[in-house]
Amino acid sequence: MAETLWRGSLVLMTAMGLLACAGPEPMLRSNAKLQLHGREASKLDIEACRQTAEAAGFKPGDDSRSGNMASGAGLGLVAGAAVGASSGVIGGLTGVTIGAAAGGGLGLIIGLVGGAYKPLEPDPDYADAVVRCLIKKGYDVQGWQ
Repeated sequence: MAETLWRGSLVLMTAMGLLACAGPEPMLRSNAKLQLHGREASKLDIEACRQTAEAAGFKPGDDSRSGNMASGAGLGLVAGAAVGASSGVIGGLTGVTIGAAAGGGLGLIIGLVGGAYKPLEPDPDYADAVVRCLIKKGYDVQGWQ
């Protein structure tokens, strides 16, 4: 039982670690340019526009999935521990301790998962420069994901 739980949590943490590496990407709406050149060519154009924006002095921003996960986990830990401690008051000091530990653990997990799925947004000036570049190349930009 414990070994299965350990393996499951290891798989979950590995998947979240891989998700943490992903940054915001422009979403392209299907149009003649995209259909003619394909997704691979559009990825090269996106990267070229990113490099152009960075060469002009724009920064992509500090928003990252791992940062969102860490802040969500911290907030979940504190809030879960507070709720758990307050609900364990009936059991005295032992109830408060157990409630805080259980609530903190659950809050940590919920905050970590919630932070992993929070949408990423690039710096607005950087996003505008990349979008303008892609529009000049003939793409229709739908937004960022």
